[in-house]
Amino acid sequence: MGFVESRKNIAGSVCGLGGLVLTFTGLAGPYWPVVVAGLYGAGALIAPPERQPLPDFPDPSARLSAQLDELRGNFERLEEYLGQVGLPPAAAGQVTELSGLVGALLEPGWVTEVLAQDPEGVHVLSRIVRQDLPEAVDSFVRARWWTRLAPGQEPPERHLERQLGLLRQEAEGLAAGLREIEARRQESHTRYLEGRGPGSGGLSD
Repeated sequence: MGFVESRKNIAGSVCGLGGLVLTFTGLAGPYWPVVVAGLYGAGALIAPPERQPLPDFPDPSARLSAQLDELRGNFERLEEYLGQVGLPPAAAGQVTELSGLVGALLEPGWVTEVLAQDPEGVHVLSRIVRQDLPEAVDSFVRARWWTRLAPGQEPPERHLERQLGLLRQEAEGLAAGLREIEARRQESHTRYLEGRGPGSGGLSD
């Protein structure tokens, strides 16, 4: 069926029909089979080649959106884990603030639409959720157990609080970058509206 519907077969068939017309009018003479076949072949040769479909590459933003959906599920499981650990008050407060910021960045809507255009931002957020934050908390839990056996060492809470502070700075930097993107978008729209106003060279009444 692919050949039947191809351009070469259609063009050859049209030319072959022309050969049959010549046969019925008597112009082809006794050699009409050769004329018809020749015209069919000529039509098939001059027909344009079939256009191959372009490869269906995935849209990068769609791929990042899917990654964010998966990351949102990972973050929900991480929150369940953090709620069961039993952190000291200061660290627990920092975790709550960091989780609130990460959750806001992962909230479905226009924020994730902007984030889906920033592969590096998605990587930063993914690293916080899947690696840095759980590693910081788990390291604290293990160090706290050893500190009970050998007291007098530097409290593991201090390391955890410093780590959480650094992670919050990283998340805040990501949020600031996204906010700057939206600010530039707003400013660009203002310039566009100003540029089409009176005296901008457009059509006047």
